[in-house]
Amino acid sequence: MDQWATFLFSDESRFSLNTDSRRTFIWREPGTCYLPSNVRKIDHYGGGVLMVWSGIMLDGRTPLHVFERGTVTGVRYRDEILEPYVRLLRGAVDTEFILMDDNARPHRAVLVDEFIESEDIHRMDWPARSPDVNPIEHVWDALGRAIATRNPPPKTIQEMKTVFLNEWDHLPQEIINCLISSIKSRCKACISVRGDHTSY
Repeated sequence: MDQWATFLFSDESRFSLNTDSRRTFIWREPGTCYLPSNVRKIDHYGGGVLMVWSGIMLDGRTPLHVFERGTVTGVRYRDEILEPYVRLLRGAVDTEFILMDDNARPHRAVLVDEFIESEDIHRMDWPARSPDVNPIEHVWDALGRAIATRNPPPKTIQEMKTVFLNEWDHLPQEIINCLISSIKSRCKACISVRGDHTSY
């Protein structure tokens, strides 16, 4: 576990105002799937979307960063994430600090690589399409579930932002530590199925 103490596991996640984490399974007669009684309309785009970023460590975490409108680009990733959060955290931890970010296009932009190299930030090699190995994915799931239980649910992006920041601040560090302590098991599971799907 001491080897993971200097790792920052980071990621972005997108949350929609219209997300409904409750799954409903129904049985219907063959040929009736498009009857009005069997259709539930969901507007995936009209309700607004919140894009957030954060990083987790053993016994710590970064603040939750909310991207204000637009998509995440290499420039935004460098200016809004790497410079204000990762660079400062790297200086506070020690030279053994290692950043784990996935292979998303903004993370691998040339200007991002140049910034990381100039700041002497070490980056973990990460296999493509491997969210099940990253413990922060379970943190996003926990936050999504917490938001889904809100009654009444947030109705605007600003309300959702306030709720997310509140839930992030109240997320027990023990949950994060437990998720990071599962890294060894995650890696073993991934190896045992030769990179295929795991239970994580």
